[in-house]
Amino acid sequence: QVQLVESGGGLVQAGGSLRLSCAASGRSDRTAAMGSMGWFRQAPGKEREFVARISWIGGTTYYADSVKGRFTISRDNAKKMVYLQMNNLKPEDTAVYYCAGSRYITTSITPGQYDYWGQGTQVTVSS
Repeated sequence: QVQLVESGGGLVQAGGSLRLSCAASGRSDRTAAMGSMGWFRQAPGKEREFVARISWIGGTTYYADSVKGRFTISRDNAKKMVYLQMNNLKPEDTAVYYCAGSRYITTSITPGQYDYWGQGTQVTVSS
C-alpha cells in the first residue's frame, strides 16, 4: 500500500502564503508506479473539490480555475514529495486540504479516480 502524509497547513491572513507538503511512503514498487498526484480540498458543508494535479513523469500540471495563477503544484521524484505553494490566499480558500495519489496517469479531477489519500491538513485564511 501507499501512505500519504500532508503537512504545512495553518492560519494565515488574506493575501498571505502557505506551502503544503505531501510525503509518499510504502512499498517502493507501489510508490514508484504512481502516475499522478493531486490536491483536493473540502470546506465545511461542501463536497471535496479538485485543486491541482501533477504527473510524476514529465510533471504536467493542471489547476482548478479558482486557484490558477495563485497556486503552484510541484514534485520531487527522488524524495517522493509533492508540494502546493499557495500565494495570495483568500478566505474562500479555507478548507481541509488532501493529498491524493493515482496508480495511473490521470487527467481526472474526480476524487473517486484517485486511489490513495492522506489524512488532510487544515488551512484557514482570515479576512
